[in-house]
Amino acid sequence: MADNTLAHRAQNVTVTEKLNLPPTAAPANHGKTVAAWFTTYAVIIAFTVAGLGVAFAQVWLFWTGIGLIALSLIVARLLVSAGYGQGGAKTRASQASHGGH
Repeated sequence: MADNTLAHRAQNVTVTEKLNLPPTAAPANHGKTVAAWFTTYAVIIAFTVAGLGVAFAQVWLFWTGIGLIALSLIVARLLVSAGYGQGGAKTRASQASHGGH
């Protein structure tokens, strides 16, 4: 009789797993795009402003930081839609002019 225990099934996998490969090669810029850099720095600055508002018990400064977070995410989305994000037209053109990086 076949061993049908959980340990046996875990060690002797019989189902072939389907490979889920991407349709094309990944971009060579490693995510270092204008939109990514802007988003990183803008959100760090905005969180710092909000954190200072908490540290100094200034409600207006906290909400200013929260507003800056929302604004920076909106601007980042606009940069991506303008072609400065991963796979965007401006990013591809910049890669082509700099030899792929």
